[in-house]
Amino acid sequence: MNLIEALILGIVQGLTEFLPVSSSGHLELVKAIFGNDYEKNQGLMLTLCLHAATAFSTIYVFRKDIATILSDLINSKTGAGKAFSVKIIISMIPAVFIGLFFEDFIAALFDGNIALVGSLLLVTAILLFFADKVRESRNDLSYLHALYIGIIQAIAILPGISRSGATIALAVLLKIERDKAARFSFLMVVPLILGSMAKSIIDGDLTQDTASFFPLLVGFIGAFITGVFACKWMIALVKKSKLKYFSLYCIIVGTFALLMSI
Repeated sequence: MNLIEALILGIVQGLTEFLPVSSSGHLELVKAIFGNDYEKNQGLMLTLCLHAATAFSTIYVFRKDIATILSDLINSKTGAGKAFSVKIIISMIPAVFIGLFFEDFIAALFDGNIALVGSLLLVTAILLFFADKVRESRNDLSYLHALYIGIIQAIAILPGISRSGATIALAVLLKIERDKAARFSFLMVVPLILGSMAKSIIDGDLTQDTASFFPLLVGFIGAFITGVFACKWMIALVKKSKLKYFSLYCIIVGTFALLMSI
């Protein structure tokens, strides 16, 4: 992997992690275009590095919200921050379960299966299309809502199902306010990414030679910078009910992926 490839992959990750078009699906497509000749360990390192970058993008954009949550937890307050953190924990349960018991099966799906990516991008398009039709979204996020959104987040581990698209779409279909839906969707994944990184470090999966450091650094920086802008942009788009355009985009890219797989 050279520096240009790393930068392009970083930019793709930064944009597509927050836009409802499936970052994992797009990364698989771009890697297929580049030849998809990464060694297993290098591919794992790249994936975790780019996801870490967008996790830090989220932390930067929502730094005030996170500070409030941590303050409520540290001071043992029963305010909105503490309730929100409990909902985040509830939403993590399905993904943690899937990750622990189906890790090898999931890893096998991220191996150039372009037909699967294309098919699931079309599923993402359908979700976004119906969510865009919802006009009144005034409900608060309940603990049960958090569990439902956590379940669809676990399903979105599949390459081609947009995590942000699926979670925001379900939240909107549950009549949750759009800005709250986007905020919860972006924050709920941060502990999972950081936890996945910690597990990989403990398991010794992230050992890399020195030559791979600079491409990973370039990819990380590209993903972080584009992630900050994409996160802010997506919040504005969700408020304005612009999901149908992403639905159309997913149809186009999904069809392209299916044609590539023939």
